[in-house]
Amino acid sequence: MGETNTDAVIVDAAGRLIAQVKTATTPDVTNGIQAAIAQLLATNPVPRRAIRCVMLGTTHASKAILERRHLGRVAVVRIGGPATRAFPPLALWPDDLRTAVSAGEIVVDGCIGIDGEELMPLDTDAIVGFLEPLAGRVNAVAVTSVYASVSEAQELAAARIANEVLHGIHVSMSHEIGTFGLLERENATVLNAALIGCIAGVASALEVTLRAHDLDAEVYLAQSDGTLMAVDYALTHPALTIASGRANGVCGAARLTGIDDALVVDVGNAAIHVGMLTKGLPLEATGAHRIGGVMTNFRVPASVDVEVGAGSIISGHGAGVVVGPQSVGSRLSQEALVFGGSTPTVIDAAVAAGRAVIGKPQRTRPHRRMLSTALSKIDGRIGTAAAAMKLSSESLPMIVVGGGAFIVPDAFEGVSQVVRPVSHEVANAIGAATASVGGNVDRLVDLATGDADAAVEAAREAAVARAICAGADPQRTTTVVEELVPLAYLTNPAARIRVEVTGPPASLG
Repeated sequence: MGETNTDAVIVDAAGRLIAQVKTATTPDVTNGIQAAIAQLLATNPVPRRAIRCVMLGTTHASKAILERRHLGRVAVVRIGGPATRAFPPLALWPDDLRTAVSAGEIVVDGCIGIDGEELMPLDTDAIVGFLEPLAGRVNAVAVTSVYASVSEAQELAAARIANEVLHGIHVSMSHEIGTFGLLERENATVLNAALIGCIAGVASALEVTLRAHDLDAEVYLAQSDGTLMAVDYALTHPALTIASGRANGVCGAARLTGIDDALVVDVGNAAIHVGMLTKGLPLEATGAHRIGGVMTNFRVPASVDVEVGAGSIISGHGAGVVVGPQSVGSRLSQEALVFGGSTPTVIDAAVAAGRAVIGKPQRTRPHRRMLSTALSKIDGRIGTAAAAMKLSSESLPMIVVGGGAFIVPDAFEGVSQVVRPVSHEVANAIGAATASVGGNVDRLVDLATGDADAAVEAAREAAVARAICAGADPQRTTTVVEELVPLAYLTNPAARIRVEVTGPPASLG
């Protein structure tokens, strides 16, 4: 479900496309899902009992943050006093987002050493005193320990207290949400807690629609790393869906072409996302990234964004031609020149250049010079983004997907070929429908007190457990990433261990 269009597909067990539709996304989530599934089933008489799984990719979480809507009130607990009190939680948040989300913040004492031993006990009384006045005034609690990358013990203890004081309230814990970096991990955890109600609404809308169509299928939501999670897991980890659209587009490009290493250009109605396929998986972004004005460290696909899409408005003359950032959005089929409207858009520029035959091309003639100038600027921006995305000077294929794929030209410097696969317009839905369930672990270990191989094995077991919890088939999990990186700047020999495990949905076993 994108901001403008909802794409829906049916695929078989081998990932082959059976049916596809594209509908307009509606403001009401239930109606949008209902329309897409109804139209999809009408295009192909697949027996209802044959549909085993329903996968949903949605932008609702990111939209809620950007618009400051449908966000819950969160009590924010940081375990890291007295050392981190000088820089309190949410200090760098935009005022409007902090006002919308935070019901209060506290930093409590607690400390765990690199060897996992507790150096300072958790101040449980401070947590109780902070939470008791908030009873009935908060929707969730976010707990972040400075030391969660070493041990989650104090986060778990704080979560138990929150459940006792606030009677079973949802608690987001940073060791389940973010990676390294205190402030970014804390921000990610708070946003996850704030999104519980938002994603519950989406899941409820999908459940209503499935019942209406007599579909008895397991539901999975797409994660931002290109994997899936069962709906129950998603209800407690909603922030993991934030960049799922971009990941789905990259994964869909791989499924449609069979290409494992390539640039991927996903052309939407208001923006173009340039990503990278590496060994059949989305290249993961490094470092922190910003959403809604807040720095976070969710695991998301690396991408360079061009704030131009098929519906972007073109204006100006000569050297002063401007493309975007305004877009006609869902009104594209009414307002673009080729559809009888009066607003020059990027789709008009592509039609005028002969890259697509849509609507009434003759209506672009009075604007040809402006449209040609605009298209040249767009080509340059896409080329620059592609060059920035590449990891080396080696030429790579470029897979172009999305409803506006025809906008992209047939050649770029450093690109061996431009590939527009059949059904590229529903690549995001195909990426979600054919994905595996995933689980990952990213932790810091003390090698002075233990064996490196044993630490890796423990991390692998934890990643498998998370994948199974997220809905993977326990008998068919596969380790796709396993890294041990020594950290030379600590007193004790230590390492960062990262393991990612995937497996097919258990309901397909």
